[in-house]
Amino acid sequence: MQQHFCGLDFGTSNSTVGIYTNNTPVLVQVEGDKTTIPSTLFFDTEENRTVFGREALFDYTDGAEGRLMRALKSVLGSDLMQESTLVGNKRMYFKDVIQVFMQHLKNKAETQAQADITQVVLGRPVFFVDDNPQKDKEAEDTLKEIAFACGFKDIQFQYEPVAAALDYEQTVQKEELALIVDIGGGTSDFSVVRVSPENKLKKDRLKDVLSNTGVHIGGTDFDKMISMNTAMPLLGYKSLMKDPFSETTTEVPASYFYELATWQKINFLYAPNKLIEIKKMAQNALKSNLLDRFLNVLEHRQGHSAALEVETAKIKLTHNQEALLNLNCAEKGLTHKVYRSDVDTSIGHTTQELQNAALNAIKDAGIQASDLTALFLTGGSTAIPVVHQSLVSIAPQAKIIEGDVFGSVGTGLTLDAHRKFA
Repeated sequence: MQQHFCGLDFGTSNSTVGIYTNNTPVLVQVEGDKTTIPSTLFFDTEENRTVFGREALFDYTDGAEGRLMRALKSVLGSDLMQESTLVGNKRMYFKDVIQVFMQHLKNKAETQAQADITQVVLGRPVFFVDDNPQKDKEAEDTLKEIAFACGFKDIQFQYEPVAAALDYEQTVQKEELALIVDIGGGTSDFSVVRVSPENKLKKDRLKDVLSNTGVHIGGTDFDKMISMNTAMPLLGYKSLMKDPFSETTTEVPASYFYELATWQKINFLYAPNKLIEIKKMAQNALKSNLLDRFLNVLEHRQGHSAALEVETAKIKLTHNQEALLNLNCAEKGLTHKVYRSDVDTSIGHTTQELQNAALNAIKDAGIQASDLTALFLTGGSTAIPVVHQSLVSIAPQAKIIEGDVFGSVGTGLTLDAHRKFA
């Protein structure tokens, strides 16, 4: 088979990979007929197999024995990359788990292209790690090392918001000065880019990218904040326990609940020593029924089910004023009504950080917000009403373009790969 190239968007929540077909960027069907796949793996220990994406989530929620892993991109640049985790009866480093997922995407692309793919443009956030250039470089180097291990030989990177701009540029009829906003699962990135019908033909776009900035806030962070505000109190968060060494009471330790609300840390709670600690805590709890729910989630390894229910409620509240949070995994029949105002309360304080990052991008570009002609939004969390409203208020005169929330970056990376490798 001949050599080929692709653009690969390995996302915190969802991933895509694109190839060029008939002189057009095409996203590969990575799961059935779908061109997006949740960045999720399930190591099925019953059947000794690994499944991906929606199938992984289905097998986990259907009760199959095994290990679910999600939001792995958030581990890049963190100390967790140096740790191993138990998968079945063997230990794997997080780097190796990411490689399994990236290899799956590469295989799908090669099958559709009917070609060996050795060249790739990988998407990356503006900052993997905020305010730490060394850790940020380590994250990119690790991702590059993983790509080499998958069989890619020529590996280049592109900022994800710049990739989204390249996708948007395919539709413009005249020159636009656009603020590109990409709020993914783990990061929020902002770029000011000059796009035009003429510019899209240029190989060198350096002068058209006026600024890039970003913050380490994304959809999984929103999930955690909403979970801490709505779900975790039902499992004992902020409830009281007797101090075993005095007559006083104190709040149960919050750290356990934060771990249960954080996708990439859930599995650590299943360790035997953690369960012993939590059982001791439950014995001293004033509301033991709440801690019993918490223990029930852990003993049946249903932490990801609880997180999925919070995420589902968040998505429903994007279009509805209320939703039912189902915590049957903690106690049979346990439900809790949540409201859009709960989302606003949980994540509203982060909108100022997002606004500040966007304004920094505008300032770094040497322009005023009033100079922008377009605001291009991509990434699922841009649809959350409180987030959407805060972003639109930055440049009310600009036209709002809502891109393919999960596909714009992958398409743009594929366009960039064609520019660099064709």
